[in-house]
Amino acid sequence: MLDAVVVGAGPNGLTAAVELARRGFSVALFEARGTVGGGARTEELTLPGFRHDPCSAAHPLAVNSPAFRAMPLHRYGLEWLHAELPMAHPFADGGAAVLSRSVAETAASFGPRDAGAYRRLVEPFLPRWDTLARDFMSLPLTALPRDPVTLARFGLAGLPPSTWLMRRFKDERARTLFAGLVAHVMAPLNGIATGAVGLVFALAAHARGWPVARGGSQSVSDALAAYLTDLGGSIHTDYEVKRLDDLPPARAYVFDTSPTALARIAGLGRTYEGFRYGPGVFKIDYALDGPVPWTAPEARAAGTVQIGADSAEIGTALRAASREGRAPDRPFLITVQPSVVDPTRAPGGKHVFWAYGHVPHGWTGDLTDAVERQLERFAPGFRDRVLARATMGPAELAARNANYVGGDIATGAVSGLQTLLRPRPTLFPYSTPHPAVFICSSATPPGPGVHGMSGHNAAKAVWRRLRQS
Repeated sequence: MLDAVVVGAGPNGLTAAVELARRGFSVALFEARGTVGGGARTEELTLPGFRHDPCSAAHPLAVNSPAFRAMPLHRYGLEWLHAELPMAHPFADGGAAVLSRSVAETAASFGPRDAGAYRRLVEPFLPRWDTLARDFMSLPLTALPRDPVTLARFGLAGLPPSTWLMRRFKDERARTLFAGLVAHVMAPLNGIATGAVGLVFALAAHARGWPVARGGSQSVSDALAAYLTDLGGSIHTDYEVKRLDDLPPARAYVFDTSPTALARIAGLGRTYEGFRYGPGVFKIDYALDGPVPWTAPEARAAGTVQIGADSAEIGTALRAASREGRAPDRPFLITVQPSVVDPTRAPGGKHVFWAYGHVPHGWTGDLTDAVERQLERFAPGFRDRVLARATMGPAELAARNANYVGGDIATGAVSGLQTLLRPRPTLFPYSTPHPAVFICSSATPPGPGVHGMSGHNAAKAVWRRLRQS
């Protein structure tokens, strides 16, 4: 009998399997698709030689992840590549606010009236960032805080809505960039703990940047898989699990799946009936015959570029998708241009580019024109650079990754109490009513992103259980 079986080979499932194997437990991992990866994959979606990331592309949380930093993933081919700027947010006047590795450079891009306010916001946390990240991403009840004073101070700043935090800024540049940071998790700007979302992304950039993985996001998953194999774990692909009886006998079963899929497979009935899924995304991958013709020079040097004219436009787009049930006329866009720093992603002189906008849960329309109209506002002539495009709406995203129910790439709404209590109101989010079944997906704390910490935290719950039995 195996000690543990893990279902789902996304970053969290792979991390949970690695953490258990590192501690001497026998582990087998089962994945429905033909390769590992989940939200961290790389494929030729448009033309031969153009390597795209179907979901996550830039990795501020991965490079800062306490779980990944404790693993020798560089030995298995994982190499982080950093653009000159982690992120830029261009404006209609041709200028831009930036999120730089340097706090001073970032603050200066906001203008003199907000430079000091930004420095006072982030500088107290940076000297303690590694400890803060570990404390913030390990909660709840997986480890005692190492620096409870800094964590409490972070909570005071981050638990209120981001709209409260943005009152510190007098001008629109800082407010707009910060609103865009919050929108990365598709949360309404006035939601609980949205200030923390923006702060985490900003601090992550200052600490270690927003890199891409050389060769694509698949490199993250492949490194985790290779490490697991070296530790003695086994990986089985093309293996769809419909019920627990489909799996070999084990002392524990760990699911990197959506809560509703877990309830169906494990027969947990109405355990997660209160779990809510959030808005979806409409994503376009582009093959380009040259770099994106951004008007703002800063955007040309950035790995990630946020698109939204101001904080009001961003807020309107988020409300339309999450509360009003309609696609926004001017969607807020997150875009990533990996080939700015990684020449392996496209043929010589060509580029890959990735953009998505928020749409209602399960939306079935086509956002292509709205996305490209937004891009043309800040990069005139963009359409002339397009060689090919691959579009994915909520249905296509869900077909590629069953965890993305209704196109929700966060595996659950990041709003209301569910922001803090995922996937159900309990102090033990990784456990289920079945004593041998656990959940480790992005539906559990600390939530969405390629960081493996949900898998790491769930593995702790599993090995404590196994050592008691």
